[in-house]
Amino acid sequence: MTDSVNSRSPRAKDAGKRQRLMAAAARILHEQGVERTTIADIARAADVPAGNVYYYFKTKDELVEAALSQHTEYLKELTGRLDRLPDPRERLKGLVTAWVGARDVAARYGCPTGTLAVELDKRAEGGLDLSVGQVIRQLLEWVEQQYRQIGVPEPDGHALALVGAYQGMSLLSNALRDPEVMTREGARLLRELDSLA
Repeated sequence: MTDSVNSRSPRAKDAGKRQRLMAAAARILHEQGVERTTIADIARAADVPAGNVYYYFKTKDELVEAALSQHTEYLKELTGRLDRLPDPRERLKGLVTAWVGARDVAARYGCPTGTLAVELDKRAEGGLDLSVGQVIRQLLEWVEQQYRQIGVPEPDGHALALVGAYQGMSLLSNALRDPEVMTREGARLLRELDSLA
């Protein structure tokens, strides 16, 4: 009988390292920002030798793209779980609750996608700013769909207001280093959702 660790195919091991690098890139870029993060920082966080990173990602921008991919996957997982709820209002409330649940991280580092969007917009080269916008657009479309199912007028405007409120409360929570900003604003958003006709 073979040892299961030794029987893992090289492809499975490669996929595991790649996935660890992607997850580490998302976390470290959120915590440190793009400009202050090195490939070595991400390799260390992923427990992958720094020289091996180039086998999976040739440049730091490719790691930024990988981080964006991780943000997209997280969003898909979250909305997938929320989609199991039968009522669109409860889905939106679940989204707000998830945001508030991450209040300590937001107070320390801001919104993972929002802070990346602001930082990438300031770079002269790349086009990654457009890629991060796609992640936010996916969230907006999902939120708009929930408002549309509730039957409110101008569901796109409601979606912009809700996602904008999240970005604002994340920013203020981070700037003030106060997670309770998220708690208070989240409670207000939940009351607003309950009051929808």
